[in-house]
Amino acid sequence: MATDKELSDFLENVERRAFKQAVYAVRKDESALDIVQDAMIKLAEKYGDKPAAELPMLFQRILQTTILDYFRREKVRNTWVTLFSGMGSSKDGEEDFDILESFAEEGSEAAESSADKVERQQMLELIDNEVQKLPERQREAFLMRYWQDMDVAETAEAMGCSEGSVKTHCSRATHALAASLKALGIKL
Repeated sequence: MATDKELSDFLENVERRAFKQAVYAVRKDESALDIVQDAMIKLAEKYGDKPAAELPMLFQRILQTTILDYFRREKVRNTWVTLFSGMGSSKDGEEDFDILESFAEEGSEAAESSADKVERQQMLELIDNEVQKLPERQREAFLMRYWQDMDVAETAEAMGCSEGSVKTHCSRATHALAASLKALGIKL
């Protein structure tokens, strides 16, 4: 049984990676924040009494289900918006907010020069763009394996597919990323 401290520590450690994973899936920061928050609440409410070792797998499954629910809701919402779009117009005055900027690590950036910071930020944006271009299942497997540090079996269970499929998706994703980054002149 996970203690409240273990559950709290787990959620604190996984929130940034889960947010990034949700952003890659839905491509909207605000929606990704909602998805991660909903997944965390569901984990705490329904599975908070599970052993701490089971929390990562449960959370990944909940996060993936919450992302799928988001797409289902969006499909229904878009259908109704399309049907009634001629009735009026709405204007969004919201500005884009990059949540990743608020999570920036201060210690490592303090010694960097401005040019280094700009170069690093541009490099990260290029890599992010290339990861976003991956097909959904490849991106999902890649992020779970290499961003979340999950093993093949855990990733297969979270994605609801075989271990062989996970290996295939990861292999294709790494080869595609390597080729696209090499074409951009980035050597890793």
